Amino acid sequence: MDLSTIDWVIIITYILFSLGVGIYFARRAGKNTEEYFLAGRTLPWWVVGTSMVATTFAADTPLAITEFVRGPGIWQNWFWWNQLLAGLLGVLLFSRLWRRAKVLTDNELLEIRYSGKPAAILRGFKAAYFGILYNFIVMGWVINAMASVVAVMLNIDRWTAVWILVAVALIYALLSGFWGVVITDLVQFAIAMFGSIALAVIAVQAFGGMEVIISKINALQISGDGIGSTNTLKFIPPVPDAGFFTLAFWESPFSRFLIFLTVMWWSTHSTDGGGYIIQRMSSAKNEKHALMATLWFNLAHYALRVWPWIIVAMVSIVAFPIIPEQYAALGEKAGYPLVMKMLLGPGMKGLLVVSFLAAFMSTIDTHLNWGTSYLINDIYKRFFKPVSHFSSEKDAQKHYIIVSRFITVVMMVCAAFFAIKMQSVSKAWEFIFAMGAGIGLVLILRWFWWRINAWSEITALLTSMVITIGLEIVAAIQTSQSGESYTLFGNAPILFGLELQVHHKLLIIVPISVIAWVSATFLTKPESEKTLKTFYKRVQPGGWWGPIAHQLETTMQPVTKGFFLNWISGLALVWGATFSIGNFIFGNWKTGLGLSILALAGFGWIWFKNIALIDEAGTE
Repeated sequence: MDLSTIDWVIIITYILFSLGVGIYFARRAGKNTEEYFLAGRTLPWWVVGTSMVATTFAADTPLAITEFVRGPGIWQNWFWWNQLLAGLLGVLLFSRLWRRAKVLTDNELLEIRYSGKPAAILRGFKAAYFGILYNFIVMGWVINAMASVVAVMLNIDRWTAVWILVAVALIYALLSGFWGVVITDLVQFAIAMFGSIALAVIAVQAFGGMEVIISKINALQISGDGIGSTNTLKFIPPVPDAGFFTLAFWESPFSRFLIFLTVMWWSTHSTDGGGYIIQRMSSAKNEKHALMATLWFNLAHYALRVWPWIIVAMVSIVAFPIIPEQYAALGEKAGYPLVMKMLLGPGMKGLLVVSFLAAFMSTIDTHLNWGTSYLINDIYKRFFKPVSHFSSEKDAQKHYIIVSRFITVVMMVCAAFFAIKMQSVSKAWEFIFAMGAGIGLVLILRWFWWRINAWSEITALLTSMVITIGLEIVAAIQTSQSGESYTLFGNAPILFGLELQVHHKLLIIVPISVIAWVSATFLTKPESEKTLKTFYKRVQPGGWWGPIAHQLETTMQPVTKGFFLNWISGLALVWGATFSIGNFIFGNWKTGLGLSILALAGFGWIWFKNIALIDEAGTE
């Protein structure tokens, strides 16, 4: 696709803006690590929340959604829609608790909640695991997705273009740290949302409206012309006729939906917020702003962003029932950029390229800054070069900033090379979920139950990781034995005749992990009373702290007060908004209106029973 002069002007203007932000905030970010990694804990809710939304929208996101819609169908988005159940824990519980904890990274909490060598080992291990392995996988799939867009849109060598984009993101992330991340995120979110909505509107108009598109998809499903699923347009897959205990049931789409909704949301590593979301909670100016930011994030993340991508994915089915041969290597995700290439004219091409560029850079710079914060604060500063090794705090902070920038460069280069081995974006998503499956319940309970100790968390994490990697090794061996070429996350392992998808893996990983960490908890001693008192006094969460709480004076409102009704109201707000928009798009006006009323009622409860009662000091 050839770009006009106006397209290149738009692209170059955005790149110059990003570099300008990096230069402008470089001096402020370089003061100390709290400025470099948390923007001095001074940010208002709308900046923090929008940054959360922007950083979870990368070039991979609409491509993965396209893979979902063109493959299993719209309902497959429950793979991430289910996470709202945990996301509201972040809104109602953890946004306030993380702000009270006043830590630079979430791993720092480990040596406040736990004690001794197990706490130190866990802190270092999790920092390395998430800062390096997890981070490389995420950045790798983001780079891979952007390379796919470039390959289709610009008809140039995709890796050459991506290295240029990586260099730009790297420069301003190096210069301005978290300040540059959040400020560019505001602009990036606006551009990306405008671009995705504009493309959806243009695509629908070009193919005669939603009614025509829906009828054509239904016709293609009947004929079987390139469409692999009869559930493409369903929000929820049908219940199979097969019995619950049959192999046919567990191979059905409904079984996957059921496990997404009942197991996945509470079992994974992000149930207490997730690393870079926690980083943003901690950067808010107070508890109230942290709560409001996280609520805005969940509403925008689940309800507002997804439908333009789903619409374009639907149009791609009509326009390209089978992906053209020259793009077949990219898989079903090529449908999205192919629609862009087909429909956009001068100016809009540049704007859409910038929207992908903005989404790509917002995620890359976040993961660079967040991953570096782990390696600096939780490994380098903690184990190799503590503040006590320097003559003054000022010298220490200057040194940490220099090392942070060096580590950022190394991480970027490694992640780019990791991307080359990654083919499927959605499969990489699934692998990440499986790697953290089983630890979620521990992450919740460590705040609310005094008996959880460091060995509980160590056991849960190691069990999930070992089983997931073991299953990937099985897949690699089986692929090689079949004579095919193995690609990372490219094939599912087969056990007892069943091809193990992500929901099947959860049914293996989660029960084993829960049994393992519960056993470890009761086979080891609880944390010392001194450690538990220090932690509880700091955050005062509520919950099952009887032996400790009665010894201390309560000065803050427990976040668990009225939680269940608040949680139900949050679900009504966000899922009500999500599916009211979906029903309006599909022409189901009565259902859409009813869900809109439900969403407004949920918002009213959350506002008057929560947000309005918290003053700026964070107390009720």
